[in-house]
Amino acid sequence: MIELSLLSGYASGAIFAYRDRKAIRVEQFLRDVAQLATVLPERRHVFNLCSDRYHFVVGFCAALLKRQISLLPPNQTSDLVTQLKKRYADVYCLTDDASPYRNLETFFYPPMKASYPLAPSMPTIPAAQIAALVFTSGSTGQPLPHEKSWRSLVRGAQAEVARLDLHAYAGMAVLGTVPPQHMYGLESSVLMAMQGGFALHAGRPFYPADVLTELASLPRPRCLVTTPVHLRALLSGSDDLPPVELILCATAALTPQLATAAEVRFAAPLYEIYGCTEAGQVATRRTVQTADWQALPGLTLREDKQGTWVRGGHVETEVMLQDVIEIRGDEHFLLHGRSADLVNIAGKRTSLASLNHHLNSISGVHDGAFFMPAERDGVASRLTAFVVAPGLTRDALIAALRERIDPAFMPRPLRLVEALPRNATGKLPREALSALCAASGGSGS
Repeated sequence: MIELSLLSGYASGAIFAYRDRKAIRVEQFLRDVAQLATVLPERRHVFNLCSDRYHFVVGFCAALLKRQISLLPPNQTSDLVTQLKKRYADVYCLTDDASPYRNLETFFYPPMKASYPLAPSMPTIPAAQIAALVFTSGSTGQPLPHEKSWRSLVRGAQAEVARLDLHAYAGMAVLGTVPPQHMYGLESSVLMAMQGGFALHAGRPFYPADVLTELASLPRPRCLVTTPVHLRALLSGSDDLPPVELILCATAALTPQLATAAEVRFAAPLYEIYGCTEAGQVATRRTVQTADWQALPGLTLREDKQGTWVRGGHVETEVMLQDVIEIRGDEHFLLHGRSADLVNIAGKRTSLASLNHHLNSISGVHDGAFFMPAERDGVASRLTAFVVAPGLTRDALIAALRERIDPAFMPRPLRLVEALPRNATGKLPREALSALCAASGGSGS
């Protein structure tokens, strides 16, 4: 049986994490993992809700040692948790805060004893062991599970480290603004650190000033793992940004203008990551240099009548990507947006991603999104746009859009709002946009 190390790239005495401005060594981390593993409930499935990233990782690794599977759903609503409970009757919740789920057995992250003996050696995990179940919402709204073996998670992290040449940043501190329960957060703020020998930041600061303060407190080299919506807030919130060695960005389309501003202000290269729940991370690009995406090492893409598929490397079962993709050689491709987001009007075709790109490139727009409501009673819907743009009028926005997009795709209506209903990872769920559309008067002009 093949087994893979829990951690890679750390020397003895290396720093594994920074928590409350204090360094946590690898030896202490392994001791905490072993200690927690001895007291966790004897169950098959665990719902890890720890908000402290260090607590989450200790819980995730302790579950691995106990051969437990971590459930990582797309959200934490009571309705979805009820569905998980029905499907996985033995699931319990591990949390470091008050749990809101009365119908779910809860185990609180315990205080760790410094007297607990240090782990005698680095733990190893069977490569084929199922480490996590990650979920997509599915067209029916039911959570659809996708198994992630320990081998696939390790290979994915190693591929990311290799592609970005992160070994050049020995001991790099990694701060994430995304939750570790999300696939991108798990891969780039947790597993990348665990398999690259880096030091993760335990917190998840929310407000821009807090993010920048925590980032500045970390020793260099340091990396910021974030999203376009968080990045925009950071750039608009302060003139004095702490320099970093690297910025990683994912979960939504990033405009070249925002990427350029981020590289200049943080004095570091920014790389976008493209992926999906089913396959994990698939490709990267330096946004200011190219529109092409380059597949991660070991991955290959192919096309057929159904769409584009990815396989190889850390993708153990071939996955069909839910995006319109134009393959350009063995490793490179262009991304044209979600298949479900294609818009056809008057015989013309575009994507919501393209429209959003043009909308957010307008000077003065802080955030914006196009939305195509569902047809009602056979009546065709009209494109709607929601825009956060203090200081700009609706007429000014319409005039700027006319210079950028085909008249067929002009939004009718365009609504000015104070904020978009983004979730913790910066995404805009269709249900949230639909509710915003209904609350603002539907799709009428």
